[in-house]
Amino acid sequence: MRIRATVAAVSGALALSALAVPVAQADGGHGDTKITKVVVDGDNKVQVSTSGLKTIKISVTARDNAGIAGADSFILSGPDFGFYMTGTPKCTKVNATTSTCAASVKIDPKVDYLSNANAGTWYVEAWIDAEDGDFVWEEKAGSFKFQRATKLTVNATPEPVKKGKTITVTGNLTRANWETLKFGGYSSQSVKLQFKKKGTSTYKDVKTVKAGTGKSAGKLKTTVKATVDGTYRYSFAGNSAAAAVSSAGDAIDVK
Repeated sequence: MRIRATVAAVSGALALSALAVPVAQADGGHGDTKITKVVVDGDNKVQVSTSGLKTIKISVTARDNAGIAGADSFILSGPDFGFYMTGTPKCTKVNATTSTCAASVKIDPKVDYLSNANAGTWYVEAWIDAEDGDFVWEEKAGSFKFQRATKLTVNATPEPVKKGKTITVTGNLTRANWETLKFGGYSSQSVKLQFKKKGTSTYKDVKTVKAGTGKSAGKLKTTVKATVDGTYRYSFAGNSAAAAVSSAGDAIDVK
């Protein structure tokens, strides 16, 4: 990403100049063309791990009384000079006045030189043309969370356990480090310990556990009393820079 960041200033400038927009013009357009919806990867959250090719899908819905003619490549930009550009979007008619234009971009953490500072809120820049010559251009047509992937484990012991005895529940919260291409402990995060009673399908919060720091970065440990058979798990809500994640469940047999 840092290599791309150097190119981004040039590529972005070339992309905008190619649109033949007056230099002083920012967000704007001409006529009644409007962007009504922007969706990135289905839920406006993109999590990237330390390996593997990630495809980000972007769709922009727009309307104009004369119909939509097409769209220019979408630009994705974020913290620490984050920058990606899609190919030319394909626009599909929803009705006579509205179309959804879709495109994608591929991310490979092993070759894109992402920095951890790239995580956070990103924006989609979109230019949409109408059939009658009208257009709209928005530098922040939509936003999404560009997040470092996370992992979470759980282990409840002893098992089986006598009713009323203490259960120790440990775990580990880690997140992708895009600079080392490894996962490392995620310190000081609030993680929910949850329990699902045997025979039910819903987990309920038991308590909040704070992840460790320093040499114990990301480590989780707490105790509960054994009452009934069921399953424990840890659940992390995520934030703008790190993806939400829940561990697999660990069943406890209470005697």
